[in-house]
Amino acid sequence: MAMIPSIFGNSRSSIFDPFSAFDVSDPFKGFPCSSLISGENSAFVNARVDWKETPEAHIFKAELPGLKKEEVKVEVEDDRVLQISGERSVEKEDKNDKWHRVERSSGKFMRRFRLPENAKMDQVKASMENGILTVSVPKEEVKKPDVKSIEISG
Repeated sequence: MAMIPSIFGNSRSSIFDPFSAFDVSDPFKGFPCSSLISGENSAFVNARVDWKETPEAHIFKAELPGLKKEEVKVEVEDDRVLQISGERSVEKEDKNDKWHRVERSSGKFMRRFRLPENAKMDQVKASMENGILTVSVPKEEVKKPDVKSIEISG
């Protein structure tokens, strides 16, 4: 029996997740034929990003094969928005070259994520290794309520 993929994209995502990613550059991302609706035909335009939360931080990993760290920007905005953007340039053409197939994509990309209240936006760190961008956003420590035992008289 063949499996039918979800029309809403990644099966790990939750419709009810208040911290889910939003992408202002492609409001139709995740819908069937979204590339036709948005006018983009490049797979690179919507770089794949994983977001996991650990007890200490929110960790983002973006696949950016072939890009150097100088070609990628990581920015944070006042309203707790993390933005990852960049551009892969089109390879220079020589008029003597004969292309048989072009499958690697080029163009600009931008991904934006609204972070929860516990994100320490002033301590964001980013690193890039082997085409994987890793962004770490530390979390505020959850203050445990002070518990005071009350002696029961009687």
